[in-house]
Amino acid sequence: MSMEGEAPMEAAFPPEQGELGRRAVRSGRPPREHAGRVGERILDAAGRIFLERGFQGASVDEIAEAASAGKPTIYARFPNKQALFTAVVERLVSRNTSHYALSCAGDSIEARLQALAAVVLTRLLVPETIGLIRVAVAEARRFPDLATSVSCMGRQRQIEAVAGVFGELAGSTQLGALPAFAPEKLHETARRFLDLAVLPMLMRALFGEELAALRAEIAPHASRSVAFFLAGCR
Repeated sequence: MSMEGEAPMEAAFPPEQGELGRRAVRSGRPPREHAGRVGERILDAAGRIFLERGFQGASVDEIAEAASAGKPTIYARFPNKQALFTAVVERLVSRNTSHYALSCAGDSIEARLQALAAVVLTRLLVPETIGLIRVAVAEARRFPDLATSVSCMGRQRQIEAVAGVFGELAGSTQLGALPAFAPEKLHETARRFLDLAVLPMLMRALFGEELAALRAEIAPHASRSVAFFLAGCR
């Protein structure tokens, strides 16, 4: 889906511009020391500018300049601004949902689930994550497809990551005896866990509460949420 005001790559330098267009492409090439990792540079720059300007206020020209990359280079990878924003969010979601199981240390099921809730919240309650969610929410009326795709992607990745941890715990602890941790129930159980342990604090962050203050509440909130969650499962 093409975004308003964003031309596709082939329109960036129409054929009639001839040598002028080719010179512009050459002048947009990054210095040799910036060569390599072009995609990462573009996503880094885009993330900063989306946070500063919002989706509507961000321009591909500014992102290209910040990334030391030409606009044709950006459009070759991302067909429009929506695809670029989605890629920024997708990379952040992938980082946030990686290696949950390694963080779930503890001497009891309760302790391991509290550690899981704490790591999910710690990764979410940071300026970059909260800021990008707010950008997507702000565009929900003008670009509903953008907001929906970002929301569904983030939610589904979180559920899948937590369900994976639950599967490991069910295979090695007494959780496996509970109906809620049967293989066919893991995704639904993970969704309910996230609704209890994560959603309340995420909503508070989105409505403007100080992130530092919320992070200070993570441990007691995780303890209360896990106790309630396990009581329901049992």
